[in-house]
Amino acid sequence: MKKIILASNSPRRKEILNLLGRKFEIKTSESDELCSHIFDENIIKKNSLIKASGVIREGVRNSLVIGADTMVILNSVCLVKPQNVIEALFMLKNLSNKTHLVVTSHTIIDSDTKEEITELSKSFVTFKKLSIFEIIKYILTKKPLDKAGSYGIQDFLSPINKDNPPETSFIKHLEGSYYNVMGLDIDVVKQMLEKLEK
Repeated sequence: MKKIILASNSPRRKEILNLLGRKFEIKTSESDELCSHIFDENIIKKNSLIKASGVIREGVRNSLVIGADTMVILNSVCLVKPQNVIEALFMLKNLSNKTHLVVTSHTIIDSDTKEEITELSKSFVTFKKLSIFEIIKYILTKKPLDKAGSYGIQDFLSPINKDNPPETSFIKHLEGSYYNVMGLDIDVVKQMLEKLEK
């Protein structure tokens, strides 16, 4: 069986990939990602491919390399990681009482055959109406600056209560994969690995 390599140093992606119940390694490359303020499926697909390809170029063998890129989109605009608390505040204020889209592109490349598969996963997240007090408290007690959209779904929901969010949750409704919003749709990854391992 081939080794699995995750081309990401994201602790959240590492946590999700552990659900596979298989050993994997983490390797990252310094490849430059493409940037766009307007959501473009081609760009997000290229970014996951760039991440996986960067590791492949380092000469790994007998491996399946997983690259992923996640974007948070509101009205076709990509909400990237905030640069400071002010940006985080405005971002969360914009998400308040609205539904936004979270898209993750997954690319897996076979290091030996160079066969590659790319799949998208999409989830719709609806926020309740947030007060400025709630937003400021969240920013001060959590770590929103390293997250696209200025929030982490795991701060509000778990896989167990995702269909019945607690009252304290910013998230009122989730349609689609919980893990996709976290950064890696584990079900999509499983299916892709099965295709390449046939």
